[in-house]
Amino acid sequence: MHYRRLGKTGYEVSEIGFGAWAIGADWGDVDDETSLQALHSAADAGVTFFDTADVYGDGRSERLIARFLRERGGERLVVATKMGQRVPHDLRNYTRESFRAWVERSRENLELETLHLVQLHCLPTDTYYHPELFEYVDELKADGLIANYGVSIERVEEGLKAIEYPGVATLQVIYNIFRQRPAERLLAEAKARDIGIVVRVPLASGLLTGKLRPDTTFAGNDHRAYNRHGEAFDVGETFSGVDFERGLAAVERLRPLLNGTLMAQFALRWILMNDAVSTVIPGAKTPEQARENAAASDLPPIGQSTMDALAELYHDEIAPMVHQRW
Repeated sequence: MHYRRLGKTGYEVSEIGFGAWAIGADWGDVDDETSLQALHSAADAGVTFFDTADVYGDGRSERLIARFLRERGGERLVVATKMGQRVPHDLRNYTRESFRAWVERSRENLELETLHLVQLHCLPTDTYYHPELFEYVDELKADGLIANYGVSIERVEEGLKAIEYPGVATLQVIYNIFRQRPAERLLAEAKARDIGIVVRVPLASGLLTGKLRPDTTFAGNDHRAYNRHGEAFDVGETFSGVDFERGLAAVERLRPLLNGTLMAQFALRWILMNDAVSTVIPGAKTPEQARENAAASDLPPIGQSTMDALAELYHDEIAPMVHQRW
């Protein structure tokens, strides 16, 4: 495992992290004991960055990570959580009192006196034009409830505005072979300001594992079944906003470029080719998935000709669906 600096937080974190959405909710049924085994397998493979949120299973994911931390016995692990999705997207709900209450709840769930990193969780675009909201988080940091804070965004515009606030230390964004727009400007701007970049949805909700087929079915409690058109939350979180059938066709065009590498590992390595990225947080519901994800850190760099072919694939097949939307 290789490690990178998480921006102005000063943390050195594994370049492959662990996304804990799937062990909380919205990805079909999960077993807590298996989830804990996955967390331990990731840590055994050198993973030191774990990302969760207060709404993943209404605290289930945070509480599992608390148990995991106890079982690891004080290892130097970094846990990031998120807040802001427990209420409707209305700026009137984002108050000093609500922010403090959400942080207190996450401190209790995670059993941490000071939260390592708290991220505003995909709040409305208008949020970034209200400096007082960032002042509320500054107060939580000054009071010692959180050590660092950042934002998790849907749109490039939001990220470019968020990094203007001096207290913002990290930026979480969707970036993958099927979502390349952040590399045009956002990632470089963030790096110039010493903002840590956390990449989520790196495998486009499983499309970039190469394991999904036209006849693949998903459980009713899996967002890949119920959010394909944005029925529950931003459609960009499901298959990166790519139409499922067209995404599968693009995956077939991708296969000849793998050169024997597992597609999921190849997709993770592609993200790591951008040195502005601090860590990538694929999800894992089993120990095997956690180990496979972590192993992507040891892959050699992808050659320029292959990178060019992937850029062409994106331009031809995917960009018309997603590029200007996010």
